[in-house]
Amino acid sequence: MARYLIRRFLVAIPTIFITISLIFFILRVLPGDAALVVLGDNASDEALENLRNQMGLNVPIWEQYFVFLGNILQGDFGVSISSGIPVSELIAANFGHTMVLTFASILVGSIIGIPFGVFSALKPNSWIDNIVRAVSMTWISIPPFLLGIILILVFSLNIAIFPSMGVGEGFFDGLYHLALPAFTLGLILSGVMMRFARASMLEELNHDYIRTVKAKGVPTYIVIFKHALRNSLIPVITVIGLDITALISGAVITESIFSRPGLGSLAIDAIVTRDFAVLQGCLILVAFLVIVVNLLVDISYSIANPKIRPS
Repeated sequence: MARYLIRRFLVAIPTIFITISLIFFILRVLPGDAALVVLGDNASDEALENLRNQMGLNVPIWEQYFVFLGNILQGDFGVSISSGIPVSELIAANFGHTMVLTFASILVGSIIGIPFGVFSALKPNSWIDNIVRAVSMTWISIPPFLLGIILILVFSLNIAIFPSMGVGEGFFDGLYHLALPAFTLGLILSGVMMRFARASMLEELNHDYIRTVKAKGVPTYIVIFKHALRNSLIPVITVIGLDITALISGAVITESIFSRPGLGSLAIDAIVTRDFAVLQGCLILVAFLVIVVNLLVDISYSIANPKIRPS
């Protein structure tokens, strides 16, 4: 297992390098002038030129690239041109809010999606199965911004149970403000997980080893929870790993709808102001998270089913 993890880390190094390089060059070819965005249309040519020199935009792009790589290796993501605050401080202040929203959404999606998907597989083609499949398709089809608006109208304006914006103060107040955003992303994720859990469970229940276990007189709940469920969780774990990236992307819109701080709001502001340093920092962090999540997903396979543990 240790050798496997070392190999995965070694593979991740060039992946991160290529991703960082792509982020740098893609942002540099975007149209527009960052200095003009900062100083405005009425700025003098001298002021614009001074700011371009200060931002390092007047040197060749290859030189900017190597300076950028050197700073990244030292943990320096630069300084925001719009606020003057170090990018690392801005990311640190917003990263926690996005991660809390992401993992709360995964928790909501798992609690709703996996049990209903498994229960639907145990009653194939029944009215319960039809309802679960219809609900799952409904959740999958609704865009996050529309579902967020619906939840605000119903549970914040009409019934007035949950707040519609902010993050709250303290742990319990934070959970109170987190409810609607987490359910916005979590319900959509639950629809995906229902379908995957149902399909995977149906496949496992039709395997020969399940029929053999049943023929030996093993109780049904042991057959389901000890044998079939454990093996059927592998595709579901994969979906969770893949959807973490989608949830972070969905958090961009969700954070805007519910006026929550986070990487999404930070990235949107950076795009509007052409703040390269902040946008680069957000994209690099997301890319790093994707690589780490993929590694954790591979490790979780061996936890769910020790038979596929790498030697």
